Amino acid sequence: MAWKNKPEQPQVGKNHSFWQSWLHAWTGLKTVVREERNMQTHLLLGAVALLAGWFFGLTINGWLWLCLAIFLVMLCEINNTIAENICDLITGPHYQPLAKKVKDIAAGAVVFAAAFAVLVGLILFVPKIWQLISTWW
Repeated sequence: MAWKNKPEQPQVGKNHSFWQSWLHAWTGLKTVVREERNMQTHLLLGAVALLAGWFFGLTINGWLWLCLAIFLVMLCEINNTIAENICDLITGPHYQPLAKKVKDIAAGAVVFAAAFAVLVGLILFVPKIWQLISTWW
């Protein structure tokens, strides 16, 4: 973070305070949201799921499962981004089969978490949607 009249200096040492660590973490989160289209999609779908949870009046347990699913997908997406960036840093513009393998595995973790989120969403919302439809007929 640049202070007034001070040029931005890259930090090479340890963080000096909790606040400094928190600012670095916040910068990382802003970066992944700004630069990763898939994270933006996960955020949008997570917000839709939260609105659906509010609309259908989920129980405490339902909210816990829904939040777990949303955060698990986002954590996997963050780890996928980390793996991709590290591989790109190491390999540069060159193709490396092992880097591809790492990237594919990290992407697979996101798909796995997303499948869990879809399953949780189906369990939580299909009965409520069915009940809503059956009251209209």
